[in-house]
Amino acid sequence: MTLRRIRIQGLGVIDDAELDLADGLNVITGETGAGKTMVVSGLGLLLGARADAGLVRAGTRQAVIEGEVEVPLDHPAALRVEEAGGASEDGLLLIRTVPADGRSRAHVGGRSAPVSVLTEIGEHLVAVHGQADQWRLRDAEQHRVLLDAAGGADLAAAVATYESRYDAWRAARARLAELARTSTERDLRVGVLRAALEEIEAVDPQPGEEDALRAESDRLTYAEELRTAAFSARDALGGADGATGEDQPGVTGLVQAASQSLQQASAHDPELAALLTRTQEIGYLAADLATELSAYGSGVEVDEERLDTVHRRRAELGALLRRYGPGTAEALAFARSAAEELDGLEVSDEDLERLEQSCADLAAEVGRAGAELSALRRRTAERIAADATEELAHLAMGSARVAIEVTTRAAEADRSEDGEQPRSTASGTAPGTPPVPVPGGGWARPTRHGLDEVEIQLAANPGAPARSVTRAASGGELSRVMLALELVVGAGDVPTYVFDEVDAGVGGGAALDLGARLARLAEHAQVIVVTHLGQVAAYADRHLVVRKSTDGQVTSSGVVVVEDADREAELARMLGGVADSDAALEHARELLSRRATMS
Repeated sequence: MTLRRIRIQGLGVIDDAELDLADGLNVITGETGAGKTMVVSGLGLLLGARADAGLVRAGTRQAVIEGEVEVPLDHPAALRVEEAGGASEDGLLLIRTVPADGRSRAHVGGRSAPVSVLTEIGEHLVAVHGQADQWRLRDAEQHRVLLDAAGGADLAAAVATYESRYDAWRAARARLAELARTSTERDLRVGVLRAALEEIEAVDPQPGEEDALRAESDRLTYAEELRTAAFSARDALGGADGATGEDQPGVTGLVQAASQSLQQASAHDPELAALLTRTQEIGYLAADLATELSAYGSGVEVDEERLDTVHRRRAELGALLRRYGPGTAEALAFARSAAEELDGLEVSDEDLERLEQSCADLAAEVGRAGAELSALRRRTAERIAADATEELAHLAMGSARVAIEVTTRAAEADRSEDGEQPRSTASGTAPGTPPVPVPGGGWARPTRHGLDEVEIQLAANPGAPARSVTRAASGGELSRVMLALELVVGAGDVPTYVFDEVDAGVGGGAALDLGARLARLAEHAQVIVVTHLGQVAAYADRHLVVRKSTDGQVTSSGVVVVEDADREAELARMLGGVADSDAALEHARELLSRRATMS
């Protein structure tokens, strides 16, 4: 699963640039104002970010961003493209068009689609970590997803156990709600179903009976006409009874005469002999057909009593099918469905009591499984927070501390006329879902993913209170916090990570640590980093440079892959400010050699 190519046309200072990306660590560098920001903006647009017509290059009708992604056919992004009507057999082709005036458009897999579809696809493909793109941290549910991903097999098993208990509880509650409708409504429905089943049983329709009766009715109604037609055809073939061959020879007589005419002469020519054989075959067929027509005519009986019986049965069946048809197959299917529904509705008071007790027992199981899951999440949160804090010490945030808060969505009991009805005290819980009891007393509001709300927090300085990471960190710090978390959690189900501003405020030895940790993450996922630090860029598996050019009036930028001497020169520029400084070049070679040794 890899983002292979991005093409950007008419966006900001970029006229037409193509980025060929590789597996592993891709770094994007360039001079200030060259357009590195436009690369990140273009990628954001490709992933469904809000379009700004002001980004369209001056004098250009529209900006176009294309992306090619390699994914397996069963990947969620590929499945979403298929749902949108696009093709994914040869990878995903994503296109975003932003006109200078008018609404932006999106295409996925060769088909036009709403921009929101790009957003859905992008969330399965790329995690962008920059000041304006921290969707994984802005979405509270993603905090839980990150924590669960770090918990390994034990936490995954606890989640599966809880979800199975929760699903069983919800199914039992749905069944109870169905049965708990007013007795009048349920009795009315039972009466309707019973009457329908009794009516169908009384008529006792058989599969395909309506067609068989229709055919028999036609045969009985037109019996005399059928007999006359059969005997007339028989006489035409074999001759009428009592008629001489000359008066009415029939087909068989004529064929016999033709055969006699050919008999003698056919001995002298094989071709004529073959024609004689065919003539004789016609005679045999005509004779057989005459016999069958005679038997058919003799078998047709005029039976007025049977005809009346058939008409009554058709009327009875027709009345039934008008209510439950249009055919016997549909009527019988309705009867089966009605019997199943009736079986579900006909419950005794004892059955209701047993189901209520089952719901209570399942609610207790949900509470126990949820409490066990919460405890495991808290232990995992402590470990992940400690490991992420340690990672931050290598990312120029040695004074910062990560905390992961796992809070049970508590509820309290509210006495009403119906007894104890717990109510939630947590915000944002789904209405209509009752709380469940938890071991040790109290109630908690469940969702399918547990009893908890998870929040990743950051204390940026010693003694500072831990706050939600999105409020406690700057753009560069947010990127480094996410890098620390991704390193601790391990590459998840998002195949590509993009880091922008991750090196803000970093330098010296910390920059080398940052590059090494980005390279470590890139061992298991594709990583794209926009950086101004040579120490970070030296770790790249592919190094792309955004370069600007001008003709004195118009400035434009493009993107090139640099290797060997060109790469050394770019690193030297980043390290020393000039590309041809001997000291800077030597430093660049040293960094590249160090990276090669680590590989």
